[in-house]
Formats: sequence, C-alpha cells, structure tokens
Amino acid sequence: MYPFARLAKTYWNASRANPLHFTDKSSITFSCHPWDLDIFNEMNNGRVLTLYDLGRTELGIRCGLMKVLAKKRWALVVAGSSVRYRNRVHMFNKVTMHTQCVGWDERWLYLEQSMWVKGKPCSSVLIRAGVTSKQGLVAPQQILEALGESVDTPELPQWVKEWVDSEEHRPWPPIGADQY
Repeated sequence: MYPFARLAKTYWNASRANPLHFTDKSSITFSCHPWDLDIFNEMNNGRVLTLYDLGRTELGIRCGLMKVLAKKRWALVVAGSSVRYRNRVHMFNKVTMHTQCVGWDERWLYLEQSMWVKGKPCSSVLIRAGVTSKQGLVAPQQILEALGESVDTPELPQWVKEWVDSEEHRPWPPIGADQY
C-alpha cells in the first residue's frame, strides 16, 4: 500500500520549512515500520523506491516546483533509475534521506538520493526525471524559467554522464518473449 500518511506528513512539513533552491540538498527523516519489511526482516527494495518518491516530493515543494506543476497542469515522471543497496534498513531504524538535483540536460533532470542510518549509507539512487504536459516532455530550461531560476545548464558529474551514456546503448524496446 502507498504510504499516504507519510506523504501527508511530508507535505505538511515541507510546506512549513524554509524554501530551497532547485539544486539545494533537502533532507527528511522517518522510521522503518513493520509494513516496510520484506521476508528477510529488512526494508523491501520496492518500498525503498517508493519512499524516495517522498524525498523528491519534499524537494519539489520547498523549491516551488509543485506549485508550478499545479499551475501549469504539468506532472512529474521517472524515466530511469540506477539503485545501489549497501546496508540493510531494519524495523524501527531512524532513516535520514537526502535528495538533490545534480543537474540536467536538454530533456531530463537528474536527482541523487540516499538513505542513511546511524551515519552509514544504506542505499543510493540516481533518478532521471522529467516533467510532462499534454504536449509531451517539458524541457528543463522551460521548467527553470517557470520557477524564475537561471537556465544555465551545469556540468553533470562524470558518473552521471557515464550512466546517461550507458543508457543510450541499452536496447529499447526490451527483448520480448517472442525473441528468445
């Protein structure tokens, strides 16, 4: 089930927090609940990705993006992700999540997120995100203009560029059952 109570808490807290710049790092904290666990008594990998949604929501509220989306009737979409899991998150662990937009290109926004328990990194995700309208994908430059931000495109970190490049070589559509 989607964590609606956590989403409501995220909206509430973010709407009362200090505004952030589009590229600032935001942080939220939460506890791992019994319904977040898998059969191995650790946070389920699907739940991790769902909770990362909340971190992006919090950043979107604090930088004003969510207001722009509502005003223009735009929506957010995740177009790709690369996840690393390194340390387990157990029941009742207090988790700190960090979210930051590390840059963009002509089509996509790239966000880095991480979860930490007791000062140790547990997981990290690189997200390729976009904004869509009824006409299709909205260019990041148009998003930034709507936010009243500078449209200068920063240099993406090398590891992000390498991931973007590797994704260009990945076949799409994927191999179907009839192709085996």
